[in-house]
Amino acid sequence: MSYEHLDVLIVGAGLSGIGAAARLQRELPHKSYAILETRDAVGGTWDLFRYPGVRSDSDMYTLGYDAKPWQHEKAIADGWTIREYIREAAAENGIDKHIRFGHKLIRADWDTPTARWLLEIELVNTGDRLKMTAGFLHFCSGYYKYDEGYTPDFPGIDDFQGTLVHPQFWPEDLDYEGKRVVIIGSGATAMTLVPAMAEKAAHVTMLQRSPTYVLSRPAIDGLAQAMDRVMPDAVAYGLTRLRQLLLTEISYGLMTRYPKQARALIRKLTASQLGKNFDVDTHFKPRYNPWEERLCLVPDGDLFKSLRAGTSSIVTDHIKAFTENGIELESGVTLEADIIVTATGLVLQGLGGAVGSIDGEEMNFADAITYRGLMFAGVPNLATTFGYTNASWTLKADLISAYVCRLLKHMDRNGYDYAVPEHPPANEPLKPFLVSLQSGYVKRGKDLLPQQGVSEPWVVHQNYWVDMKNMRLGPVDVSMKFGSATAQVSESNELAAV
Repeated sequence: MSYEHLDVLIVGAGLSGIGAAARLQRELPHKSYAILETRDAVGGTWDLFRYPGVRSDSDMYTLGYDAKPWQHEKAIADGWTIREYIREAAAENGIDKHIRFGHKLIRADWDTPTARWLLEIELVNTGDRLKMTAGFLHFCSGYYKYDEGYTPDFPGIDDFQGTLVHPQFWPEDLDYEGKRVVIIGSGATAMTLVPAMAEKAAHVTMLQRSPTYVLSRPAIDGLAQAMDRVMPDAVAYGLTRLRQLLLTEISYGLMTRYPKQARALIRKLTASQLGKNFDVDTHFKPRYNPWEERLCLVPDGDLFKSLRAGTSSIVTDHIKAFTENGIELESGVTLEADIIVTATGLVLQGLGGAVGSIDGEEMNFADAITYRGLMFAGVPNLATTFGYTNASWTLKADLISAYVCRLLKHMDRNGYDYAVPEHPPANEPLKPFLVSLQSGYVKRGKDLLPQQGVSEPWVVHQNYWVDMKNMRLGPVDVSMKFGSATAQVSESNELAAV
């Protein structure tokens, strides 16, 4: 049976997927492609999360696309503005015409003789299954499950008689005006929710087991705005993007090299935001060093303002049990609540939950060894996008999509149909994919993620300039095998039902 065939299949129509498609169109306009999107909208994370105040925790000059200047006023932008930005990028480039909504990739099986991926796809709305083939797979589907959030098995959670909400599944009609709200968590989501909900709620309490590093930064970048007024958009955006990139790299480098001094500086800045009578060391002095978990940025210190105003408070304690009317803590204190929000994290997954095989041998994503942080040893014609943990996601996504295009061009010039990264030497030490990040969701999902080595090209860097050298300037054939199809296949313009 013949199936519809595409040169490139992109999985996911979020920030990464639209960016990858835009670059593919610019650099390889002759390539046929489509984007599979499980949901019915563009935007990925920025369409999924709809909780109050949802926003970026990176500046939009680096989280935005390199080829589409960010022209909104706020550098730390709200979720719906980012969503519209992604939709604009898709529409302006005609990418929206290539998106197949409600299509979920279930299985991908590689066949070396034909140099193709045989793909099994579920139509979400009907449950029907279709098959097609693709020469190259590019996963831009993120790293967590969209249909499942993480909530610990809290004792007595079913006893609570109020409203229980996970931020990943925010009810559109949730009325929290005048209500007592407890938000469990200390990550970026919790710190976004607290000041946003405190504007209407009777009171909001952020309940955390342990503190997180929090830094305030201006929501509006005054220098970027000034440059926009006197320079062409592309020039101003490029310079601002470079400035933000350098500031982030320098800040990260100094904090990780001098953690003791960084801890002291962050504490001083935090204390200055909260006032003399606030117990900074209990609530904002983490046990770990800066960047062992991702730092939280709050625009214009909105979290601190809310705490100072008394519309919100923070409690550092452990949960003993849920009660009918709230949460009993290990200290004996009871937090009464009408609404409890479990901002307790994500559930990791690889390759958008798809499974597959290489020439009949099942793939195990957790056993894979990454190649330059985007491909995998022994896996042909497959790339996946995973952004930086210490900088904007899109910086790495841009480099990955550029590398994919360079690799495809190299294959075209030399008459190759597939490229497969070699395995590292047998004595190559291995370590976790996200060895530098110790966040809870990473620890819970460490056995689901691939591994990395300690030498090139099997290292996952958290450094834009090193990745720039390797992905944009370095050779694409390092530790890479190439080959051509040996079997003929027939083409079809229609999808075939399974």
